[in-house]
Amino acid sequence: MITLLFGIFFLTLLLGFPIALCLGLASFSYVLFSDIRWIIIPQKMYAGIDVFVLLSIPGFILAGNIMNQSGITEKIVGFCNAVVGHIRGGLSLANIGSSMLFAGISGTAVADTAAVGAVMIPAMKKEGYEEDFSCAVTATSSTVGPIIPPSLPMIIAGTLTGLSVSKLFLAGALPGLLLGLGLMLVSYRISVQRGHPKGDRTSLKGICRHFKKTFWALMMTVVILVGIIGGIFTPTEASVIAALYAFLVGAFIYRELDIKKMPDILLQSAITTASLMLLVGFANLFGWIMTSEQIPQWVAKTLLSISDNKIIILLLINVILLVVGAFMETIAALLILFPVLLKVAVSVGVDPIQFAVIAVLNLVIGLTTPPVGVCLFVASSIGKITLGQISRACLPFLAISLFVLLLVTFVPWISLFLPELFYGSE
Repeated sequence: MITLLFGIFFLTLLLGFPIALCLGLASFSYVLFSDIRWIIIPQKMYAGIDVFVLLSIPGFILAGNIMNQSGITEKIVGFCNAVVGHIRGGLSLANIGSSMLFAGISGTAVADTAAVGAVMIPAMKKEGYEEDFSCAVTATSSTVGPIIPPSLPMIIAGTLTGLSVSKLFLAGALPGLLLGLGLMLVSYRISVQRGHPKGDRTSLKGICRHFKKTFWALMMTVVILVGIIGGIFTPTEASVIAALYAFLVGAFIYRELDIKKMPDILLQSAITTASLMLLVGFANLFGWIMTSEQIPQWVAKTLLSISDNKIIILLLINVILLVVGAFMETIAALLILFPVLLKVAVSVGVDPIQFAVIAVLNLVIGLTTPPVGVCLFVASSIGKITLGQISRACLPFLAISLFVLLLVTFVPWISLFLPELFYGSE
């Protein structure tokens, strides 16, 4: 029966079915040809989505969509370009900086690639940057989004295991910052070697003017984090406040949000949320079947039979997640693998909060890894280049991403410092 489960899953995956449908068809087939009562299907699907913290997902998605319609992307890009535009390759640095700031609004890598890429890729090409370099910078820098809070993958990781979402948000802040700075270093080095252009230095007054335009957008992240860390509201309540804040800022401060577009924004947010919740429901059913078949125990036993050395186990888990991340969407991979691998990591002494950051970082790096890195497809379609071109251009950025991954894996302080600072060690 387990052969049937995985056979149908991988067959539908290879045929290009949406991942939610792959999980659903595989699970339905397993239940259909076993002696399990069919009532288990809606029960387990409902149990997967009947989690309070998951209510934060539609709120954050709605907030991001509203801010996207409020011209916030251009304001963030303008501010970053004012700060670093005078440096060699400054527009590429501004691209990465925009992704780091935009991460606090979108929380997803694909949204970052589409929003920032639509502005920055044409601008970089116009200024004389190579097409493949422009697309590679945009795609790889978008992986910062799911690490820096608020982060949808971190919410999913917390939901699956009962870990504090607030702590997970804090745990991702320093690794996200480190990843962004590492990508900037690589971008600057390449720009110096290739003689990329640099812009005029912006005066302090000009920088302040751009900051003033961007201030209210940047404050959203501050409001969310201060409220959650200070115990003023939960992550779910924070998402509602973020959506309301985005509406007020877009409609009454920036005055670029067309109220007539709100029904479309709400509809798009509802569709995105529904597809994500369907994925969560099917994944919970799939996960229950794997648990009943003792797959997690088998995986743990197999890995620990290779070695019980913490370093070896972490390296093996990193390889598994990197390979999976290259073929599967981040949240789907988390839903299937995170609870399984967490048990293995904890058994060799890895902190669960640290491991959540390791897992998310691995999987988002996969978004820019061939053959099916989603962000590569988005960026290459915007820049009108082939997948092969952007894949080659991404290699130096992938190298620094892997270096940061190793640091986060073997230096626990990077991900645990802020959670312990605000909440203490347990």
